[in-house]
Amino acid sequence: MANEELYLGSHVSMSSPDFYLGSVKEALSYGANTFMFYTGAPQNSYRLPLEKLKIDEARALLKANNIDESKIVVHAPYIINISNQLNESLFDISKSSLIRELQRTQAFGPKILVVHPGAHVGTGVENGLASLIRGLDEVLEQDGTDVKIALETMAGKGTEMGTSFEQFAHVLSKIKHPERVGICLDTCHISDDGMDINNFDEILKSFDEIIGLDKLLCVHINDSKNPVGTHKDRHENIGYGEIGFEALNHVVHHPLLKGIPMELETPYINGNPPYKKEIEMLRNSKFEDWRE
Repeated sequence: MANEELYLGSHVSMSSPDFYLGSVKEALSYGANTFMFYTGAPQNSYRLPLEKLKIDEARALLKANNIDESKIVVHAPYIINISNQLNESLFDISKSSLIRELQRTQAFGPKILVVHPGAHVGTGVENGLASLIRGLDEVLEQDGTDVKIALETMAGKGTEMGTSFEQFAHVLSKIKHPERVGICLDTCHISDDGMDINNFDEILKSFDEIIGLDKLLCVHINDSKNPVGTHKDRHENIGYGEIGFEALNHVVHHPLLKGIPMELETPYINGNPPYKKEIEMLRNSKFEDWRE
């Protein structure tokens, strides 16, 4: 595959009857050499038993196509919130769900689990950070895996945590197992939170100075329907949003990001996934006005 140091893919589904085998086939159909999936519905914690999900067959297909499992990404369900310990019962449920997702991720083979940092729900950023640190410490003491958590940068809606590099640096400096935690950079989210992707070199420099590039585990490549700083988190197809193709292409091909898995989460068009075309455009560094 052209440019073997570029690991570019997308979110893929996992559904009956082929489950994980179907996820791998879908990714291959897009010309991807990485992908991201949920081990169940992202909106809840209900999960099918692993033995039903055709994991062995899928891993054999990955091996046959020389896909590096370490570059595949799993996304945790949205309901996890370990930044709020006001309700101790819900806090414990979030921890249990995160532990199970780490264990399921290891069973599938990948080594990166993307997790939303959660929200402080009115308790304030300082309390949110303390809760997030406590939650990560307790989860990583119990999960028994070597899977890394990638905390995702967020757009700043409501009381979301993870809206500045300084917040992540604080968490990484305080947790007991920093070697198990890194960052997932989402281009739409950081744009909506106020960072101009046209100045990505400066953004990356700031990230390196505050957090360290060795902590960047994966990148979500998304255009945005909104101007910089609107805090709305609405993804757009590559080249059709406020960030634009050139800026996103610069991110994808940035020399400091070689080897880091990059995943598209852009909207379907008339019920159809756009990922084969978007991956092709980004690999070739050439935008085509393909959307009807």
